[in-house]
Amino acid sequence: MYAFAYHRPATLKQAASLLRKTEGAKALSGGQSLIPALKMRLADPPVLVDLGGIAELRGIRLEGTTLIIGAMARHAEVAAAKEVMTGIPALAQLAAGIGDRQVRNLGTLGGALANNDPAADYPAAVLALDAVIHTNKRAISADRFFKGLMETALKPDEIITAVAFPLPTRAAYVKFRNPASRYAIVGVFVAETAGRVRVAVTGAASCVFRVKPMEKKLAGKFAPEAIAKVRVAADKLNSDIHASAEYRSHLITVIAQRAVTAALSGK
Repeated sequence: MYAFAYHRPATLKQAASLLRKTEGAKALSGGQSLIPALKMRLADPPVLVDLGGIAELRGIRLEGTTLIIGAMARHAEVAAAKEVMTGIPALAQLAAGIGDRQVRNLGTLGGALANNDPAADYPAAVLALDAVIHTNKRAISADRFFKGLMETALKPDEIITAVAFPLPTRAAYVKFRNPASRYAIVGVFVAETAGRVRVAVTGAASCVFRVKPMEKKLAGKFAPEAIAKVRVAADKLNSDIHASAEYRSHLITVIAQRAVTAALSGK
């Protein structure tokens, strides 16, 4: 681990100022990705700005037909929150399946989205539910937030403050997980919101993405058989020791059908 300066500001304004002052400064939320990277000397930020003391980044609440989750909400908090279990049960189930107990009790929603790991679970929910990511500067739609491999629309001094999720009519998330890490080899979140259907896939490519042919089929008939013949081309999918691109292509259709079935059953 390289040497760095550490700050724990009490306000969002202070945190943004610290990030703005030093080039290469990094915000620290749950630290479940950043801390291992520091230990292995894969990251060398001159300054770490710990967001853990900022009260305004916490909280989970329902506002009409929208679920608002603060960026510093832990995965375990999202999984257990009555507001989430009532408003978007699929999101609570997703959070409960992230990593292990340590990861769930330390990792945060905002940290997971800012990191944008290609196999992370939350990006699929954010994209499928057409959520809005709020920062200290602006509101960013899900379709514009995820840019590529561990790349987002966030600017260096921009901090996620909360995520606004529209309540869906029905939704479900299913993943084929790595048995050791529980990361998604392929994960599919299907959501029907305000008369539209969105299908988001994680784990299969360098970044979360939507499958619009599936969305079109499901808009006409929300049933697993409606997408049985829809295939995502393997040429842009990941191929590694866990699964080939061709296998991931096959899994996307299978897992998407299971997600539709789960959404129909409400489980």
